[in-house]
Amino acid sequence: MSEKTATPAKAADCLSMTGYAQARGDLSGWALRVSVKSVNHRFLDLKIRLPEGFDLFEIRLRQTVRERIARGHVDVYVGVEPASGAPVQVNRELLQSYLRAANELRAETPGAAEVDTVALLRLPGVIGGLAPQIPDSEQEQEKLGQALDRCLRDALSRLDDMRRSEGRHLASDLRERVARIVGLTEQVRDLTTKLVPAFARRLESRLKDLLATVAIEPARIAQEAALLAQRSDISEELDRLRSHLQQFAKLLEGAGELGKKLDFLLQEMHREANTMLSKTPGVESEALAITGLALEIKAEIEKLREQVQNIE
Repeated sequence: MSEKTATPAKAADCLSMTGYAQARGDLSGWALRVSVKSVNHRFLDLKIRLPEGFDLFEIRLRQTVRERIARGHVDVYVGVEPASGAPVQVNRELLQSYLRAANELRAETPGAAEVDTVALLRLPGVIGGLAPQIPDSEQEQEKLGQALDRCLRDALSRLDDMRRSEGRHLASDLRERVARIVGLTEQVRDLTTKLVPAFARRLESRLKDLLATVAIEPARIAQEAALLAQRSDISEELDRLRSHLQQFAKLLEGAGELGKKLDFLLQEMHREANTMLSKTPGVESEALAITGLALEIKAEIEKLREQVQNIE
């Protein structure tokens, strides 16, 4: 289920959806640890794992994550362990029962190894006092909730640092690819001015082959060539593609949820590139060159789309 929109990032931040961070805290003899892992996803898909009995803090922690992250598959793990030096309770009666049973089996089995004390301590119920307990009073529960929230916010801040760093690399690569597409588009625009003369040469050559003994009016050839060029005119597609590229570059300078907007623009760019290919028939060198450039543009757009999938 998708979540609400998060608070926008600082200006000029492009945030990646991939990252990992953890933070630690302590409270009343317990060590707190919160780890956060995120990967790309169309919406905010949030999963929080808490120790048994700590579910009452989930809504609070979930809201904290929603304030900081807008999109992505996010896993939050909360661990509560005894702090250093915390007392460990040993159920000695149960330990003696395990030990007696082990000695009886050892007596019945010649050559059996000595009883491993460490292994006995690992048996169920021997070690007590390790499972975290929710305080009874509402005041103590609030203190614990605040401590967990501080720890989570610290982890999210570190996660943001990682996502922001990765986002800068992504934005830099996206700008380079956009600049390449702009260059390819201008090459296509230059070639389109040469299509009319190219169509005229092809028409004249074909008509001479068909009508070897009939005179051909140059004006008629020019007229037919212009009609062919008009049907193959891609100036509007080039103008729209240039506009989309400008909007794309402008969005990269902004902040907030960029991924969906960038992906929409790339879909429009892909459509323009396909139209250019369909409207540029013929085997003239100029038409073939335009086809080759349009294919390069499509390839660059596909690479952009792959990278944009990881932007929040």
